[in-house]
Amino acid sequence: MSIDLPGFADPVLGAQSAFRAILEALSRPGTLHAAGVGLTPPAPLAPASAAALLTLCDAETKLHVGAGCEATRDWIAFHCGAPFVDAIGAAEFALALAMPDLGTLADGSDDAPQDSATLILQVEGFGRGQSLHLAGPGLRVPGLLKVAGLPADFAAAWAANHAKFPRGVDLILCAGTEIAALPRTVRIAVHEMEG
Repeated sequence: MSIDLPGFADPVLGAQSAFRAILEALSRPGTLHAAGVGLTPPAPLAPASAAALLTLCDAETKLHVGAGCEATRDWIAFHCGAPFVDAIGAAEFALALAMPDLGTLADGSDDAPQDSATLILQVEGFGRGQSLHLAGPGLRVPGLLKVAGLPADFAAAWAANHAKFPRGVDLILCAGTEIAALPRTVRIAVHEMEG
């Protein structure tokens, strides 16, 4: 059923473009980048989330698919070939529609921080919602990212994740055809909610 929906029209160019967008987003935390334009993944996947999966996951990448995304499993399996894991702690990448407890994801070790997981979190949108004030590597001056769809306790959860450095989880936020990223190195303060 959902496997009839295509992936990238040009798999090589599509993956290269999305990979550049993801790298830029991770290198410059809080900046928005286009990803997934032209993709029509099965609901509830946003094009940006689909682009991240198509780019980062392959037959050797353990992927956890969170609640509400079960209908996308056939499409992901067909286009990415990624093996699914039921336990989020066993995943290298996790896809979620609501932020899980970051402490349940693999956070690597001091000797091998690269063994941590990356969370692909689909949010409601950018430009509204919580105002995240960002500081850290990749930011010459403090940055601002407004995100709708994060939990109210996001700042505390992120502070606990950041405190584990060099361990910790990296976060790719997706909405529509836009992505932003928050690597574990970033410090975040959350301010007022905006409509």
